[in-house]
Amino acid sequence: MNAGARRLKRDAMPLDTVFDPERFVSTLASRAHGGLIGLRYVDHGADWAELAIDYRAELIGDEAAGVLASGPILALMDMATSIAIWIRQQRFRAQATLDLRIDYLRPATPGRAVIGRGECYRVTRSVAFVRGQAHDGDPDDPIAHVAGTYMFTDLP
Repeated sequence: MNAGARRLKRDAMPLDTVFDPERFVSTLASRAHGGLIGLRYVDHGADWAELAIDYRAELIGDEAAGVLASGPILALMDMATSIAIWIRQQRFRAQATLDLRIDYLRPATPGRAVIGRGECYRVTRSVAFVRGQAHDGDPDDPIAHVAGTYMFTDLP
């Protein structure tokens, strides 16, 4: 087992505890692609999570306009909706993204952080259903909407 795997195992939340989204983002998610995009925890409720990425030159997709690339925004929304599922279930559960549709409504404003809010609105035995939006300061003027499904991979 390499050092990174040992750290992940050491920091992993016990399966018998309630899922802690702030701890998850600060310890585990920050070591994977979340760390590369600068993912940070903002807030959460019973079935939703808000995460953010700050504006950084490394995330720009259109150099001339200074607009963030779509990839980091999609990664932000994938993580926000995933975490919303774990919050709703009050535990981490292995899952795979079956479908995550993102509709971009406008470019992110250069210089502003992007906030992603994911909500889990239904869970069945094997699938969770999510929706959410990304914005750069005004939830009434979203950058993108998402809708998706995740399949649990820990089924017998």
